[in-house]
Amino acid sequence: MGDLDQLRINFSPEQLTLLNIVLAFILFGVALDLKPEDFKRIFQAPRAVLTGFFSQYIFLPLLTLAMIAVFKPQPSLALGMILVAVCPGGNISNFMTHLARGNIALSVTLTSTTTLAAIILTPLTFSFWSSLVPQAQELRASIYVEPGQMFKTILQLIFVPVVLGMGAKRFFPKLAFWLHRPIRILSLAVFILFIAVAIQGNWENIKTYLSKIFLLVLIYNALAMAGGYFLARLFRLSETDARAISMETGIHNTGLGLILVFNFFGGLGGMALMLAWWGIWDLISSFVVGVWWNRRASGKS
Repeated sequence: MGDLDQLRINFSPEQLTLLNIVLAFILFGVALDLKPEDFKRIFQAPRAVLTGFFSQYIFLPLLTLAMIAVFKPQPSLALGMILVAVCPGGNISNFMTHLARGNIALSVTLTSTTTLAAIILTPLTFSFWSSLVPQAQELRASIYVEPGQMFKTILQLIFVPVVLGMGAKRFFPKLAFWLHRPIRILSLAVFILFIAVAIQGNWENIKTYLSKIFLLVLIYNALAMAGGYFLARLFRLSETDARAISMETGIHNTGLGLILVFNFFGGLGGMALMLAWWGIWDLISSFVVGVWWNRRASGKS
């Protein structure tokens, strides 16, 4: 195995606890925005929602396997790419969809449903798709995680804060309305700060290995966003729907992925670096694409 497969990122138990709290805080903020209507849209506009699910849970993993076959990254990076693909959409996708003049309602529906579905789908789909990466089999065998264990952790990380957030919105609507925007801004700022501190603490490792993942993540993320867009258009969805699905396919909750890496994969270097850099890069790429779409003429159906 190469150096990246042997590398372990320095992360103290205190930092991991803080990351858990930050993620729960982020998801609590997301839940303050959720309404029953967000889930009703699954039945009101099933084609758009199903296309979004297909893009995230079928197209993206298949794209990931193709990328792995072409670029032949080290096994730990390959597993990191698979974990990125099976993480749910990130809440910043809603803002980026708004910036891009996409269908915000569809974006919120996809983010909320994939987040809840991640409790079951993330451990199961990671186990399935990672088993199809031949070069990662030796490494995967040494770090194999029972999907049930991962399910319990994700249940705690997602279900509890989402239920609390939706409960606050249901029973304390005025407080939820007042809190939701500051919490979303604060949670994003804290997450970025947390990543910055983690990068500083592992700067030498990052400086050594970033060159190995920079171009890979750039191409991978660009193909994910472009693929989500053209897949939606192939299914004859509107321009605004296509922009929303593009953002949902390209932006993932890598905070959840990092927690899984440190909880179950021993801080495996390649996986951690892939998740951390994707989390930084998808903010940059989605903002650039969002501004570009925003400056174009309003979407045409």
